[in-house]
Amino acid sequence: MPETVLSIERLVKRFGGLTATNDLSIAVHKGELHAVIGPNGAGKTTLIAQLSGLLTPDSGRIVFNGQDVTALPAHRRSALGLARSFQVTSIFLNFTAEDNVALAVQAHSGHSFRFLRSARSESALREPAKKALERVGLAHRADVVAADLSHGEQRQLEIAMAIATNPTVLLLDEPMAGMGPEESTRMIDVLRGFKGTHSLLLIEHDMDAVFQLADRITVLVYGQAIATGTPDEIRKNPEVKRAYLGDEA
Repeated sequence: MPETVLSIERLVKRFGGLTATNDLSIAVHKGELHAVIGPNGAGKTTLIAQLSGLLTPDSGRIVFNGQDVTALPAHRRSALGLARSFQVTSIFLNFTAEDNVALAVQAHSGHSFRFLRSARSESALREPAKKALERVGLAHRADVVAADLSHGEQRQLEIAMAIATNPTVLLLDEPMAGMGPEESTRMIDVLRGFKGTHSLLLIEHDMDAVFQLADRITVLVYGQAIATGTPDEIRKNPEVKRAYLGDEA
């Protein structure tokens, strides 16, 4: 029986008359890449916001490594090992790639961003930053100002910032959004390198990437999970074909 590291149990989130997540349950196993797919408006980003602590569910609970974290704020979840990348990049454009990752390590340890000078000089911050950049293929771009990185490199940098905090589970919200084919291929290689060492929950519209990477896939429609299974099982599922995949299956 696989070990569950993140358990989403009957999660409900409403915005007025709209139910964004509707009695939703998903289990993410240790070391797996679990993708969540579905049409626009299915509730995918709302799910990530609840898991990371930016939104509070109306009912249900979130259990991370055996601990109920439903009521914990985002910074407490991050400290426990639940990290998130955003749909829109959240980096400091005027800082170098390495500075960005060092600051992420510093913030994770509980210090303010104002200690930039120490972030640039302390080996306890620089070494994890260098290793994280190497893992995402950006070691050769460490000294480049983030504003001068390509869009794909900026997304890689954001993942390096998350990975540098040594998370148990990494929440990825459309990491390939806006990428061309070459950048998407590079990101697929980056994410494939994390499989087995991290548990990943991936929200992504790029179906080629999802079916290449995922160990299991959950399909959301109107906030409900209509199917969970291996990529092959999802491709063959008639309800998923009708509701979402269509000819892509």
